Amino acid sequence: MNLRFIAKIIISTLFCMIIIIQIDAQNPDRLKREDSFLGIHFDFHAGYDCNEIGKTVTPEMIERVIDQVHPDYIQCDCKGHAGISSYPTKVGHPAPGFVRDQLRIWRDVTARRGVALYMHYSGVWDSEAVKNHPEWARINEKGETDNRLTSVYGPYVDKLLIPQIEELIDEYNIDGIWIDGECWAVERDYGENVIRKFREKTGITTVPRNPEDPYYFEFTEFNRDGFRNYFNHYVTEIHKHAPDFQIAGNWAYSSLMPEPAVINVDFISGDFSARNSVNAGRLEGRAMVHQGKPWDLMAWSFTWDPGIYSTKSIAQLKREAATVIALGGGFQAYFPQNRDGSVRQWEWDMNLMGEIAKFCRERQEFCHKAEPVPQIGLLYSGSALYRINDKMFSSWKGELNPMKGILQSLLDSQNSVEIVMEHHLTGRMLDYPLIVMPEWEYLEPKFKSELIAYVNKGGNLLIIGPKAAALFESELGVKLVGEPESKIKGLAYEERLAGMETISQDVKLGDDVKAFGRLYANARNDMTGPYQPAASIKSYGKGKIAAAYINLGDRYLNARTSVACDFLNGLVRELFPDPIVMVSGSHTVDVVVNRINGNLAVNLVNTSGPHESETVRVFDEIDPVGPLVLSIAHDRKPRNVTVQPGDRKTEYDYKNGRISLTLPRLEIHDIIIVE
Repeated sequence: MNLRFIAKIIISTLFCMIIIIQIDAQNPDRLKREDSFLGIHFDFHAGYDCNEIGKTVTPEMIERVIDQVHPDYIQCDCKGHAGISSYPTKVGHPAPGFVRDQLRIWRDVTARRGVALYMHYSGVWDSEAVKNHPEWARINEKGETDNRLTSVYGPYVDKLLIPQIEELIDEYNIDGIWIDGECWAVERDYGENVIRKFREKTGITTVPRNPEDPYYFEFTEFNRDGFRNYFNHYVTEIHKHAPDFQIAGNWAYSSLMPEPAVINVDFISGDFSARNSVNAGRLEGRAMVHQGKPWDLMAWSFTWDPGIYSTKSIAQLKREAATVIALGGGFQAYFPQNRDGSVRQWEWDMNLMGEIAKFCRERQEFCHKAEPVPQIGLLYSGSALYRINDKMFSSWKGELNPMKGILQSLLDSQNSVEIVMEHHLTGRMLDYPLIVMPEWEYLEPKFKSELIAYVNKGGNLLIIGPKAAALFESELGVKLVGEPESKIKGLAYEERLAGMETISQDVKLGDDVKAFGRLYANARNDMTGPYQPAASIKSYGKGKIAAAYINLGDRYLNARTSVACDFLNGLVRELFPDPIVMVSGSHTVDVVVNRINGNLAVNLVNTSGPHESETVRVFDEIDPVGPLVLSIAHDRKPRNVTVQPGDRKTEYDYKNGRISLTLPRLEIHDIIIVE
């Protein structure tokens, strides 16, 4: 290439960068993601049908979005799963036609208004890249070229992903990127170079292609490492190019990827399910809280069946936001863009989002970046999940159902619960008065030893399920009889009985072991026949260890009963009788105990209504609950107790180290601030 031509390119690029810097210096400062609380996400996954991009995108439209919502940041589309770019890229695969550069308009307006701009960009899933470069594709277990997914071992990351993100930084001065289609989409790769590297590293010559094959776990772990290396590579390279640029991989270091956040991402984020969103928020937020990164969750503003969109109500979205911000995280909502990049129904949708934004902003100072006060730690064993999940990282085929069910049961009894992974607990187990292990069938030996030492030093451990209990048979002081089997049983607690079909196992208790609850061989409301202990409790060192010999999680998720909920809560109270906060008056209230600005913050979220019904897509009423009676432990008489937002004074009594008060009515989300 002519040196004079190269010099012209360099000078032109530098000139553009200088102009961008000069223009940006005149604009208001924009928040980093770590300081951001509220955002909006737009995308449309451009395709070959997009031949008039930018046609109806105007600065006035984007100004109206900002005026209605006042977001800290906006995320909009630049490349979706199809791999077609919705801006006139010079390094990627642009859409067929542009009337104007819609991304330039988004950037100009957001910069002028002091709103950060992030891109929605699909990474591993890039159908156009593998169509044009089949040598970049992942090879499936049948030896076929994947028509969607790139190989994390191939040149895609250096030939397209990194150059395209650098182009977006240099040409548009965007603030960050939210990379979709990554850890949750990646699959095992059977390319020749991958198999060769696997054999060289492990010495294993037979390549497993089915879950029942020997070394399938080892091959999966090798592929997980491949993704981690790919992920770390582009994050590192992009940060070299632009050190202040903000990067997240959608669902990286979440419940789908339960491991330490060792790669230098700037924030953690994910879009939880469009339906059953309250339970999704309950789980996903708790999985992110302790990962040591700024985090937020995205609610879909609509429910979706193939080809059918139904916009959610204000009440529905407020409650979804509440499940997230009560845990200290940021919140964003997803609205689709039209095929030309404009906002769909922007007056209607943004009026709705404006109301959600007001709801969130009223609570921001009492919630954002709040720190949880340890009460119950619900163990999420990543090492156990990685041995059973169908995919590489994501766990969308029921692998987490036992943990989800136990979480929901504990929350339905007004317990304050955190999800804690092995690396969250190591070295700080004694911070938690109670750790609950929900039906995991494997633990790393070192971690198991630390759990036993925790109990010996005064901690309390509750194990759910016979297969999990088998890991601690000696410490429990029991003898498991026969094999765990799926049977119909009658669970009896407090003279009530609930029938359930789930895995259980008979057990013989040692002399110093206390029986708890009863399991009958039938489920016909007959408590006259023989029975087995449903659970046991044993003192161990300075603490206690207990187990339920019946799987409760998946059953509660799909066929709940109040007996099962009360049985589990009864076990919890045996081990942990004095939580910081006790609430009575309704079972449809989540309790989250935080500390913020040196004050205790008790979040109450109303979870009533049909939010998990398979027959309800949109509902517009959430029945208020109350009166709620609260008892809050506090080491001194408080200076002030208020209900927020609104700085509502409340009457209370203080006696024997506890505050007693009554909240007459809970609409969606209130915070009790104890100063």
